[in-house]
Amino acid sequence: MAGTSSKGDGVTLSFCAKFAQSDQFRTVFREGMELVEAAATYLDGDGRKEARRLEPPRSLAYATESMRLTTRLMQLASWLLIRRAVSEGELTLEQALEEQRKIKLPAKAGLQHNREFEALPPRLRDLVEQSIKLQDRVIRLDQMLGLELAAETDKADHPLETQMSRLRAAFGAQAE
Repeated sequence: MAGTSSKGDGVTLSFCAKFAQSDQFRTVFREGMELVEAAATYLDGDGRKEARRLEPPRSLAYATESMRLTTRLMQLASWLLIRRAVSEGELTLEQALEEQRKIKLPAKAGLQHNREFEALPPRLRDLVEQSIKLQDRVIRLDQMLGLELAAETDKADHPLETQMSRLRAAFGAQAE
């Protein structure tokens, strides 16, 4: 991975690499995947039944919110899976950055419900709100880690960075 190296060679790991192996990341990852599973179970089961009972325009609102929910969760799951793949060595930083460009996270999630939202089934509203909270967390993490990835990429482009990193590791120096 550019800008970092394996744990065994004495070169400092980046915060990004450490974070992806942290308990905090594992918690976010687990919660995200559980939310994806819960939403899929609901939308394919009880949600489908509840949607059939809705009258227009509420049925259209249900379809819109369930599509937004599904899209949001797929983007979040992709982000989480990419981060995990990098930490497990399944993707290089360059591959991860390329994949990350395909994910469209908004600058800030926030609630943007249509006017029929409050009339939708409570479980759908709850899933939407949970997904928006998760999205807010992931956006904050992405902004924090994205800056680190950009810095790592910039450092990786410098021809002496590998040697400088090894010198810093060998002598314990933090400054360049």
